[in-house]
Amino acid sequence: MAYNEEDFLNLAGIQHFAFCRRQWALIHIEQQWKENVRTIEGSIFHENAHNGNIKSTRRGSIVSRGIAVFSRELGVNGICDVVEFVPDRNGVSIEGANGKYIPIPIEYKKGKPKENNADALQLCAQAMCLESMLLCDINTAFLYYGETRHRLKVEINDELREEVIRLTEEMHVYYKKGYTPKVKISKKCRACSLSEICIPKLCKNSSVKEYINRRIEEI
Repeated sequence: MAYNEEDFLNLAGIQHFAFCRRQWALIHIEQQWKENVRTIEGSIFHENAHNGNIKSTRRGSIVSRGIAVFSRELGVNGICDVVEFVPDRNGVSIEGANGKYIPIPIEYKKGKPKENNADALQLCAQAMCLESMLLCDINTAFLYYGETRHRLKVEINDELREEVIRLTEEMHVYYKKGYTPKVKISKKCRACSLSEICIPKLCKNSSVKEYINRRIEEI
């Protein structure tokens, strides 16, 4: 299946969706957002990563920042923080450069590595977009965490790709229906900038129908 451009969803939303489907729906369907210290610092961190699509060379590689990418198969578009084009005879040609290169996406995150794979899924989606656009294969990508100042290697394997496909398909279903799911309260809710908007405790309350039925039984 190939999606039309008007149906594209924000690629970065995959990370939100994997973290919490309700958070994703509040941001991308209901268009609600609330800044906190973490989101503001994260925005500044990404601005430095993008830095106007500046290109530089290092050890024969070409580094490009803020590249716009998309995939009709996934129905997403977005921005890659950094893509490092590494010389490889099995790679692809780049306009204005000699030789062939393999693109390696590098996603910048302000914090530290997470217990879940949400960041890796976002990175995998970027790699899949680049593959679709450049007609190449990408097996490796990196997550750079500002808190640890360390690159974490991510293998773009079949398992990760299949989960990206499954999640994006689910995202399109939710978006088309305008559906905002309920949430299971967990410790991650404390760090969410939408915790006050989300009001997760309300999701534990009984529905109006259940309340009325219970009152009737009492009478």
